[in-house]
Amino acid sequence: MTQLTIEKFIEAPPEVVFDTALNLHAAAENIRGIEKLEVLTEGPIGLGTRFRETRIMFKKEATEVMEITVFERPARYVFEAESHGCKYVTSYDLVPEGSGTKLVLSFSAQPQTFLAKVLGILFSFLLKACLKAIDKDLNDLKAVVEGRSTGAVASPSTA
Repeated sequence: MTQLTIEKFIEAPPEVVFDTALNLHAAAENIRGIEKLEVLTEGPIGLGTRFRETRIMFKKEATEVMEITVFERPARYVFEAESHGCKYVTSYDLVPEGSGTKLVLSFSAQPQTFLAKVLGILFSFLLKACLKAIDKDLNDLKAVVEGRSTGAVASPSTA
């Protein structure tokens, strides 16, 4: 199993960080690494919401369908996906810290098939690139929340 953790301080309360991060309709504008994001579930964003996210990874277009499996506003949310023989879990914990929020992102990839286990060993060198991409995403989120927008601005509450 592969695991990564990144922490980022954002100068805003957890409610603002949570709502901006889960503004899936503006995700492609707010996060430069996202080429396109399509919400697949009708209704408000919350537990069970599914979405299709497209990125350019290693010079190729990669599209994954994800689902929100934990939605605890404003403290925590989790996205899960299954693809290419792996289960991916990305959890976001928002911890109040002074006048802002410490965002703790934990990513894990659990191979589910023999081929995925073998490829995971062979491609472990890609971890550094994944870590760099996740850090860029969090920097973009931080910029949007703190008013140094990469594209769109933070939106009203999703709750």
